[in-house]
Formats: sequence, structure tokens, C-alpha cells
Amino acid sequence: MRDAQIPTTLITSKQIPDFSTRVPVATKDMVITALLQMSRLSNAFRYVDYEVDIARQDTVQNLTNILLNNNQIQLQRPALYVSGSVAFVDQNVLNNRFDAGTSGARFETGYSQNRTVTIIGLELHLGDFRTRTMIPGLDSANEVIISNGGQGLDLAGRIRDYGWQFNVGRDYAQGSGAAVRTLVELAMIELTGKWARVPYWQCLTMEQTHPNFQRQLRDWYDEGNIGIHEALIRQSLVSKGYLSSSNVQPPSLTTFRTALSKFQADNGMVVTGTVDFSTYERALRDYVALNAQGQLIRYGWLSTSADPKALSAKEKLSPTISEKVYGVNELPRSIDLQIENILMGRKQFEVGEQVFLSLTVSRQSHLACYLSNASGQVMRLLPNPVTPQAQISANQAIRLPDWMSPNPGYVIETSGAGTEGLLCMATDKDVSNELSEPLNGPALRPLTGIRDLPDVLALYNRALGTEGYTSATVTWDVSARKAPTTSSATAAPSAAASTKR
Repeated sequence: MRDAQIPTTLITSKQIPDFSTRVPVATKDMVITALLQMSRLSNAFRYVDYEVDIARQDTVQNLTNILLNNNQIQLQRPALYVSGSVAFVDQNVLNNRFDAGTSGARFETGYSQNRTVTIIGLELHLGDFRTRTMIPGLDSANEVIISNGGQGLDLAGRIRDYGWQFNVGRDYAQGSGAAVRTLVELAMIELTGKWARVPYWQCLTMEQTHPNFQRQLRDWYDEGNIGIHEALIRQSLVSKGYLSSSNVQPPSLTTFRTALSKFQADNGMVVTGTVDFSTYERALRDYVALNAQGQLIRYGWLSTSADPKALSAKEKLSPTISEKVYGVNELPRSIDLQIENILMGRKQFEVGEQVFLSLTVSRQSHLACYLSNASGQVMRLLPNPVTPQAQISANQAIRLPDWMSPNPGYVIETSGAGTEGLLCMATDKDVSNELSEPLNGPALRPLTGIRDLPDVLALYNRALGTEGYTSATVTWDVSARKAPTTSSATAAPSAAASTKR
């Protein structure tokens, strides 16, 4: 709601009764807590606290009435109010029991297990305070299941004329109060999300691709403000690394359209460079992040004020809140580089064997790859005369060399015992003119003055800085060719270089 620039709205609530009388909890106070918690950052809702029930009035309420009567205080009229109730409590909708036992002349055993299930339903709505009418579509009806159960073990025996008994049990009960709080928080996320027209379903771990949510999001987009749409997309592009977060002011139209075009290309959309519903929907899809277990680990995008130096002392002492507010953006771009020989992940080769590799980049980038051999030579594989630009789209698989082509242009062949490796660098633009002379030597030839891959990294750091590129390295070990096992076999000559054109 903060990122969508939702203005502050005054809201109040009716009493939330429980007509079943089986859930004696303070549901209205739970509603207030939920509203205050979700407005901590956005200040989207301010709760108007005024009690008309004389039995519930306290000192603050009495003073308020006195000041109102003397025209010394003025209450602002709320715009919305929450109405609803605990609609039903169905007890023992499921009752499972299991009993078993044994009996002998001097020994008896018994085991019992039971479980019962209760369903609690809560219905809440948002109403227009001025007209006292319920707003169509702003309703929530949810149920939660709570379970009670127990286990018991009985042992009994007799020794001569004396008997003994032993029993142990374990009972558990899920409280109705915690269940109602869960329902209230779920309902308030749903109601306020619908009212503010933000994708509330992400916080409820529901798929945004569901047709019902897609239709709702489309209606909100058509009726919304294009300026707010662009601001949300701009924050999304910053969090993904398409735009720089160093500038507080919005980027120029050309810069924004260029970044937007790259984002559209990386996500398989029609590249227009303009804001449309498809781009808006895709940008909002990862506003909330879940881990592999489906648990919420982050909400919000990286803010331009997320620089640790700009954080307040309180935020520095509370990294969890800081991550939730500003998002987590450790590495906007990643490179997946791996060996693709018959055995995936193979790291051992003999002299004269060919090595096949592949890579993908998480977003559109310019690529440069450098190969080092065991004799201390480094050469550039990409760009080369066959692929002079080496610009790839997101998740586009690149084969090194292209073993699917009848004329790949080069092959990677181990040249001597030792360690060899491949280093690939991804940048947002073609940086060949910014690199120093050793890196601009001819492709597929040993580079003068460079002996290993750390030298390449050092030259990139000097030219672009540590944040100007993304790198990935893979290495493999090369051993001497094994002696032939038969007298008729002949050893192949070792290669003098790491590549053959």
C-alpha cells in the first residue's frame, strides 16, 4: 500500500459478535491490531476509537464525551467501517476413536487414541460509513479447522495376591483464540487489499496466475493511475538490476524504456518499451518472495534509500524489518556455467580430451568468456569473429563450443596436465572499449601479459569496478594420458593449445 501510494483513510469497526457463544474472544481488538500492524509503514489506515456502549466506556471515553459537549474536541468522520461476526462454530464435525487391548491371566494392556475437529467461520465486510451501506465485492468469508485429541496407555498386572496398574496419557487442544486471530488477519489482508487494489493474494501465498486474480488485477489496472503503475514498475526494475538505484530522481524516458525493453525481452514478452498490463502483471508477480517450503521470507522491492549508510539506527538494529521494508537484492544477475560432457559435473579429464560447456544468464547481457590452460595461457572465446557481439537473452542456453553445429568455429581440447578453467563475464552493455589493451587482443589466441583467470578479474575490476559485471568460473583437472592397454593402440599427439579453430 505504501508503494502504491495509498492515502491515509480513517476507519472504524462495529463489534464482531459470536452468535454461537463458543468463542469468547475480543475479535474487534484483533481487527484493530491487524489494521495498525499493516499500516505501520504505509499509514494507510487510522482507526477512529469511539465507544457508544455505556458499559464499555472508560476514562478516555468519558473525557471525550465531556470535551465533545463543550466543543473542545472534534472527531473526524471515518470513511470505512468493518462489520461482521463469527458466523458459526461447528463442533465435533469429525470424531475418530481407536481402542485396543490385550488380556491375560496375570497381565493386561490397553491403548486408546481419539481426535475431534471443530470448524470456525468468520465473515467480515467493509462498509461506506457515510451511507452505511456494504461495498459490493469487499467481503471475506473464511473458515479454520482446529483439532483436539489425546492418546492413552494402560498397563495392569498381578503378582500372586497383589495387583498393579499404570496409565499415561497425552492430550492436546488447539485454542480457538489463535484460530480467530488467524481468520481476522486473513480477512483484513483480503478486505484492505481489495479496497486498495493491490495484489493481496501474494501475501496469502496464492498464485497470481489464477484466472480470478488475473481478471481482478486487470480491472484494477484499467481503472488505476498510469503514474502509479509506472512508479511500481520502476521500483521493480531497480530491484532486478535493470535500473540503477543511485539516482533518487526518476530516470529519463529513454533510460526507462531501455530498461523496460530488456525486462520484457528477458520474460518472453513483446518488446515495446512501454507500460502495458502484461508488463505490470509480470513486474508485480515477485513482490512477495517465498522459500522452498512456501514460507514468506520477503515482501517489497529494493528501495533507493536502502543504502546501509542511510538506514536509521533502529533499522540497523533490526535487520529482519530492514529486509522486509527494502527487499533482498544480493545479486540481480546470475550465470549458470557448467560442464556438459557425458557425465554431468565431470571434473577430471585426460590430455587430448574435448570439453563441452554451457551457460545461461538470468537476464539479458553482453557476454565475454576466457579460457585458461595448464601452461599459463589465457585466450578469449567470446566474442570472436563468428559471434562478434555475444549478446544473449535471459535463460538462453549458450554452448561452448556449439557442438550442435557442423562447423562450431573452435573446439576446447585439454593441452597438458594441470588445472584448466573458463571464466565468463556478463555486463549490461558492450564494455570492450572500456577494457585495457591486454583484454582486447585477438580472439582464440593467447592474450599477451595475462597468465591466469585472476588476472582477467583484476583487469575487469580496474576498468568497471566490482559492481560493473557478474562473473562465473568453472575449472577442471587434466591428467596425463594413460598408457595404451594393447600393443596395437597408438597415443594421439597432445594439443599445443587449449583450442583448435
